[in-house]
Amino acid sequence: MLDGNLKAELKGYLQRISQPVEIVASVDDGEKSREMLELLSDLESASDRIKIDVQRDGAELRPSFALRSAGAPPRVRFAGAPMGHEFTSLVLALLQAGGHPPKVGQALADQIRGLDGDYHFETFVSLTCQSCPDVVQALNLMAALNPAVRHTMIDGAAFSEEVERRQVMAVPAVFLNGRPFGQGRMELKEILAKLDGIGAAPDNTELHGKAPFDVLVIGGGPAGAAAAIYAARKGIRTGIAAERLGGQLLDTVGIENFVSVKETQGHKLASGLEQHVGTYDVDVMNLQRAEALIPGDLIEVRLKGGAALQARSVIIATGARWREIGVPGEREYRNRGVAYCPHCDGPLFKGKRVAVVGGGNSGVEAAIDLSGLVEHVWLIEYDAQMRADAILIAKLRSLSNVTVITGAQTTAVSGDGERVSGLAYEDRQTGVLHHIELAGVFVQIGLVPNTDWLKGTVELSPRGEILVDARGQTSVPGVFAAGDCTVVPYKQIVIAVGDGAKASLSAFDHLIRSPLPAAA
Repeated sequence: MLDGNLKAELKGYLQRISQPVEIVASVDDGEKSREMLELLSDLESASDRIKIDVQRDGAELRPSFALRSAGAPPRVRFAGAPMGHEFTSLVLALLQAGGHPPKVGQALADQIRGLDGDYHFETFVSLTCQSCPDVVQALNLMAALNPAVRHTMIDGAAFSEEVERRQVMAVPAVFLNGRPFGQGRMELKEILAKLDGIGAAPDNTELHGKAPFDVLVIGGGPAGAAAAIYAARKGIRTGIAAERLGGQLLDTVGIENFVSVKETQGHKLASGLEQHVGTYDVDVMNLQRAEALIPGDLIEVRLKGGAALQARSVIIATGARWREIGVPGEREYRNRGVAYCPHCDGPLFKGKRVAVVGGGNSGVEAAIDLSGLVEHVWLIEYDAQMRADAILIAKLRSLSNVTVITGAQTTAVSGDGERVSGLAYEDRQTGVLHHIELAGVFVQIGLVPNTDWLKGTVELSPRGEILVDARGQTSVPGVFAAGDCTVVPYKQIVIAVGDGAKASLSAFDHLIRSPLPAAA
């Protein structure tokens, strides 16, 4: 199953295993079991400390396999073959089962070891989902540190009946002891916070009392990372506060237009940005959401959770999020048939009927991708013609299971109270209403800037984008902005990176021309 290069790379990683690991495989006579056993055979051949025990009964989910350390019951299970983005999760779990210490801070490790009770987590994933590995790896790490924690990763595409039974309509979907626990990307701190019963709000008490920064960057996408790097290179005190380092890159699959990189994937580029930021003296504050900006000689940024940070200059690079249609039923059925990431959630709709709303590049690419999975795709476009590149439109029109409807205004998403059952649209030329029976609606109509927290503080455009000049300066002295949250046209990764660098250089120029604030 693994090619020669991957086998060689895997063998190098697995040399870190210091104690025997037994892989207990539960299989049947099906093709999926055969494929999984082929993968496990490759793992066994890569390390003399890995042995396979094949069983044809026991586990309810077959094919699946559990990892067992010497003398210990299995605590991590993979249902289905964890390839794609989950292959890294498998390698990390093998290392941890084989005695390699998990990479986690002492405080978090102590918190995990202190959990009391019985915790059986199950995470439904798609192997094409870039958000899923974060959740899987966090829960596997918890199982490695605490015998009271068990975790099973379930490939939704391989266990469609289980997906239907649990009514999983979006991934990652996490269950704890058989009950829904969480939906969407969660990092280790957020999972522990939910277990403590305090919700997903970050505990940021450790941020109180931090000395003022020279440059404080808000946002961790390409623009924010570039801004932090350029500031730190000037030798000034730099901080970056972000909900997640990597930003929208973590939700992006293929990237083929980042200059000097022929092709890559979003999560790889995000990892590269994180590593680059880490080479400089940057105070990285992850899982932090800004809630208010208070101008002054020292600019204050208040964060969700109660903490506040101060800085002589601030660079806002909070990016954007998926735009909603804004029709009845959309929010009611979000993650229950209404989705925004076809790569993540598309496999859950295999063999079903779906719609894509939006005829730009993102919408057409989504429809093309989904056509290989689902029974039929309807593409609904508001304008009289699609706005995607000609090569994409030609590919779309060549597909037999895609129907393109232009000049159509989506008016509602309908459902049975549990999940989506249809979509209504109006023909803009005739005014006639139509209804399509389907199971999923993928919304691809662009982005909306993450600037709600700035209203009344910095000047925004009618679309909510931050107004900036050629240097990235906003209407507030000392506050700069960069990337997709601004009025700068063409929301592209390469433009955001350059925009972040420019804003950072402008912030440094502002600092050297400004007097130091009076000591408190």
